Amino acid sequence: MKILIIGGTGLISTATTRELIAGGHDVTHYNRGKIDREIAGVQTVIGDRIDHSAFERQIAELGSFDCVIDMIGYTPADAESLVRACRGRAGHVIFCSTVDVYTKPALRYPIHEDAERAPSQAFPYAYDKAICEQILEAAQQRGDFPLTIIRPAFTYGEGRGMVHTFGGHNTYLDRLRKGKPIVVHGDGSSLWVACHRDDVGHTFAVAAGNQQTFGRSYNVCGEEWMTWNQYHREIAAAIGAPEPTLIHIPTDLLATVAPKQGWISAVNFQFNNIFDTSAARRDLDFRYQITLAEGARRIMAWLDQHQALPNSDEDPFDDRLIAAWQQLGAQLAQALG
Repeated sequence: MKILIIGGTGLISTATTRELIAGGHDVTHYNRGKIDREIAGVQTVIGDRIDHSAFERQIAELGSFDCVIDMIGYTPADAESLVRACRGRAGHVIFCSTVDVYTKPALRYPIHEDAERAPSQAFPYAYDKAICEQILEAAQQRGDFPLTIIRPAFTYGEGRGMVHTFGGHNTYLDRLRKGKPIVVHGDGSSLWVACHRDDVGHTFAVAAGNQQTFGRSYNVCGEEWMTWNQYHREIAAAIGAPEPTLIHIPTDLLATVAPKQGWISAVNFQFNNIFDTSAARRDLDFRYQITLAEGARRIMAWLDQHQALPNSDEDPFDDRLIAAWQQLGAQLAQALG
């Protein structure tokens, strides 16, 4: 097949590209050429997809594709441009969305693909992705092209570390290794999943041109349902770190006193994030093969090899927050004593 990947050098799309090339497909990347992910056999077209008129002109010049995989569509304007670019030129469009399009908290768990999609506007990434899905679904209904939507949850891999209460900064892993206390939002009992990029990337490759997936959406996520407390302990054990000391701080308080760091927990991590993956197993050959422990070991090995693990001693935020929280607790105990 002749396949165009919009993006192509990111975490998931690198794994997808390698598998498509190994399968003998003709793969073209469209991106800004800012990241060097040289994969033999891939043609790269340089351009900026957010310059929509130029993007559409370049895609038209490339001719038709059996499948177009959009890995970097984030805004409604991106989706509208994708429709214009692919109408009459794509035998199949795959859109990389996100499980964050689902309403939080969900009405039932695990979350199925037919669950309500009404994310909060306080979570712009999720809100815009949900609108993108609506735009592309409308295009499919008009007959512009067959559409498949794939919704990964948190995806990690070599080059991208593990997420935590404050996002994805790798100082977290250095803190674990050094035995420093770890801030956890709420009481750490909400459920979370993570999936290695190789397991996720495989599903995009299998979906390409697969008529069974036309008109469908798929959750592609981790299948080890862990509380955040379990998650931190599992990662610590996997990388040979001591049992972590977990400092639980109310999510609302984190979002108030540290909005830059705490907002992601307020809009996302405080809710249960567990998803039904049976459809992806049935149609996309989804296989959750790389466990969280194995993935964490791979990430630490990669960071050590590339000397890319940040020094948490140079980032005092967590320690300042923990000290302030413990002082507040002592003052409260004194006031009530």
